Amino acid sequence: MNTEILSVIFIVTAIVVLAYPLGRYISKVFKGEKTFLDFFAPVENIIFRISGIDPYRDMDWKENMKAMLTINFIWFMWAMLILSLQNLFFWNPDNIAAMEPAQAFNTAVSFMTNTNLQHYSGETGASYLTQLIVFCFLQFVSAGTGIAAAALLFKGLANKSGSNLGNFYSLMLKSSTRILLPLAILVSVILLINGTPMTFSGAQEVITLQGDTVNVARGPVAPMVAIKQLGTNGGGFFGTNSAHPFENPNFITNTVEIISILLIPVAMVFALGFYLNRKKFAYIIFGVMFIGYLSLLIPSVYFEMNGNPEIEKMGISQPLGSMEGKEVRFGSASSALWGITTTCTSNGSVNSMHDSSTPLSGMMQMLGMQLNAFFGGVGVGFINMFTFIVLAIFISGLMVGRTPELLGKKIEAREVKIAVLVALMHPLIILSGTALAAHIWASTANPGEILKWLNNPSYHGFSEMFYEFTSGAANNGSGFEGLGDNTPFWNIGTGIAMLLGRFIPIIGPVAIAGLLSQKKYTPESSGSLKIDSGIFGVVLLSVVLILGALLFFPGLALGPVSEFFSILR
Repeated sequence: MNTEILSVIFIVTAIVVLAYPLGRYISKVFKGEKTFLDFFAPVENIIFRISGIDPYRDMDWKENMKAMLTINFIWFMWAMLILSLQNLFFWNPDNIAAMEPAQAFNTAVSFMTNTNLQHYSGETGASYLTQLIVFCFLQFVSAGTGIAAAALLFKGLANKSGSNLGNFYSLMLKSSTRILLPLAILVSVILLINGTPMTFSGAQEVITLQGDTVNVARGPVAPMVAIKQLGTNGGGFFGTNSAHPFENPNFITNTVEIISILLIPVAMVFALGFYLNRKKFAYIIFGVMFIGYLSLLIPSVYFEMNGNPEIEKMGISQPLGSMEGKEVRFGSASSALWGITTTCTSNGSVNSMHDSSTPLSGMMQMLGMQLNAFFGGVGVGFINMFTFIVLAIFISGLMVGRTPELLGKKIEAREVKIAVLVALMHPLIILSGTALAAHIWASTANPGEILKWLNNPSYHGFSEMFYEFTSGAANNGSGFEGLGDNTPFWNIGTGIAMLLGRFIPIIGPVAIAGLLSQKKYTPESSGSLKIDSGIFGVVLLSVVLILGALLFFPGLALGPVSEFFSILR
């Protein structure tokens, strides 16, 4: 057990140590300064020349958001086309059929929005061509979209005047080629060395020791696993995701993949400090995020390592902790670490069955997605936190009787209204979606036979539905897989939740940054609110918890909290 705890401490420490220099490098990419990967420039120029895009044109926030929505719509249509016709194309050695419309819609939206919610099993639901030119491609550009959006926000905060936030197309492509691609190649090589497949051959027929004949799925796995982790995408090549030995063969790959999940989200916080030359401000934000992350991680590790009380009642000892739904090669502590890491970010990959987690661990996983501010996805993690920063500054200004200001720019009614709208939209999507699902289930005669959604009724069944809409709205993609989710209701419902949960939290904060950018700059004085102080960090954390956790507490009380007390009883 001590070894497991030490491994958790080592992984978390390694993430922070590696993220700091990466943050410095990301800042240089955003500023257009020289880096050792500038040799990608000719390739980028060719792409821009073919597409007819001027990467040097200055754009305000509206033009940038229009560009983002336009190109994402094109990617959505591309995904729908391939998913609906994949049976007609090459690189389909296992003759996988096309997806039906509702499932294709959900899958296309899922990968376009960096969610990767999978209502299908990868090895039986998608051809090799689909896995590469739809899923793997979208995992790069959707992550690049989030990073580019953060760069636009950084530029808006740095501007002393003017409406120019940069060029979305240029920032998105550079994020893909100069940040994501080099790291993905490195992680892919590590995975290949440790046994992750990279082949275009079909399933291999294998005779087991018992004499049974089994068809073992394989394919171009390594590159997809690398970018799914680095881009906080999370979509697995196989249905069991990173619990599958081909996606995550051993403890070395498990460590590398966990580090990959948090590396860029943490680095983006440090990049803010380097970009604005306000390192202390970045440290305060990092501190708030890190405390929130640890507040979810520590209880989850504790509950998973101490086992399930119901199993203890049967007289069965649990020396390895609660191991239902977990891989022995990883153990309970590492599985808990992965579970919190993947849900505090918008990653959503799994190395264990979240549905099998102890009740309060499941609650911590849901809280990570519901608060959606403790590191979050690549780029969008800081964007989500920026909404809370605006609200915290506004509240602090009211408390001391001063006009709120951020980096020398006044925060007025318009910016606060946008921030409140964005902050409330997230719980509205989750709670209204869950309420609708619960109503349909409760009002249907014999729902177990007709709807066939829930294998686990009562408290845990509610948690499964609650988790699904939470995962969709947070663009996470993991699930309590006791839920039968490949139905028109869940495909369309979570598809809408993913769209709203992706673009509203990006457009709102970037709009605020664009509005602040155009305002008159006033040098900070002794009377200005110190946003790089510990007191502001306390206020910010309090705002996140009050506006976030309290809104979701009634739902959590109906699900995981009630399940926990039912076990104690």
